[in-house]
Amino acid sequence: MMGTGMMGSATQADISSYMNLFDRHTEIRRTVELVPGGVRTTTESDAADLVGQLQAHVSSMYMHLDQHAEVTCMSSSLPTLFRNSAGYQRELTFTVQGVVVTETSSDPRLANAIRQHAQEVSGFVRDGMPAMMRGMIGH
Repeated sequence: MMGTGMMGSATQADISSYMNLFDRHTEIRRTVELVPGGVRTTTESDAADLVGQLQAHVSSMYMHLDQHAEVTCMSSSLPTLFRNSAGYQRELTFTVQGVVVTETSSDPRLANAIRQHAQEVSGFVRDGMPAMMRGMIGH
């Protein structure tokens, strides 16, 4: 574990996975649907190895959330989501080509953070590393 470093509880394997997903962002497609109190996102790829990485990434992030082991990188919305992980619902479904995630909360502040995070991730998929760097410096 990276512990209290810049990445919070992200492991070296997590970081390696993030970097590979950023490097190959053009092979990933993503849609975000607004639902009451949050979002339903679909993130997929035609590359079988990326499908596995997407599924492993979301599973790992949910494990970190469940363990209150905050990952502190790349996103201005993640701290709110980690610190309030019991205040919203998460549903993860694996598809043949990736993942469908539904996240909702009856708390408007958390619903906003959920939607903000969905947009940040969509920026990562669209723009790759430049979006990640903007997230790290808070822009």
